Amino acid sequence: MSFTEIKYDVADKIATITLNRPEKLNAFTGVMMAELIEAFGKADADDSVRVVIVTGAGRGFCAGADLSAGAKTFDYGARTDRPEKAGVPVKNGAVDWSHEGVRDGGGRVTLRIFECMKPVIGAINGPAVGIGVTMQLPMDIRIASEAARFGFVFARRGIVPEACSSWFLPRLVGISKAMEWCATGRVFDAKEALEAGLVSKVVKPEELMATAHALAREIADNTSPVSVALTRQMLWRMLGADHPMEAHKIDSRGIYARGQQADAKEGVMSFLEKRPANFPDKVSKDMPAYYPWWSERRYS
Repeated sequence: MSFTEIKYDVADKIATITLNRPEKLNAFTGVMMAELIEAFGKADADDSVRVVIVTGAGRGFCAGADLSAGAKTFDYGARTDRPEKAGVPVKNGAVDWSHEGVRDGGGRVTLRIFECMKPVIGAINGPAVGIGVTMQLPMDIRIASEAARFGFVFARRGIVPEACSSWFLPRLVGISKAMEWCATGRVFDAKEALEAGLVSKVVKPEELMATAHALAREIADNTSPVSVALTRQMLWRMLGADHPMEAHKIDSRGIYARGQQADAKEGVMSFLEKRPANFPDKVSKDMPAYYPWWSERRYS
């Protein structure tokens, strides 16, 4: 796929996805949705990619949904320009809520990021509102520029939070802060985002990408790709577990399975021999047999 609204670059084991509509503050479109999903698929399929960084071109990260369709912007049944199936069929005089045309495009992106096999770092370079902030929530680490601004502005546009943010946001910042931000729809600065735990670090604009790359390098140069892929899914999916026994089951399977694989042997011997590790296992072919352990219901 040839990308037109994002850039996808790989260098030194790091894939950088750049939202690339700078003249529109990288406003989100159906095309961007499809390209982001494709880009994360490329990163997952490429064993040379160890970490994904997502950022925006120009002075914005993402200004939210492209509103150029005017009053029809969020009326998906009336839109004919969406790349997903347009038009919502009616059954017995009522909307068929299970139809593909009902599905939110931002949610398709966040679910794809959630499923990613590689750790994802958000480098938030500027304004990020609406889908511009909700797409960040399934990213593992978010680093913000001092120029970044955030806003869950949905109630001010007459809609509701999307992109699975009703699941992610309270888990990241707590229900009280999540409700405050969503109920007011106000835009807030990077300092407030840091204090609430939405981002882990705030840096000067000129230091943003170097900071993100330094963190990515720490992961890429020192850890097992398979172990990181497993760990990412373990941490995210255990957020929904109803008892620590569920974590114990998965931890136990992971230790048992990985202990027999080449990476564990290399990890121990490289430590004892005081040399850098060279982990041989590949995400594409060496994930343990019990993976994936969760429900078969998967979304693309």
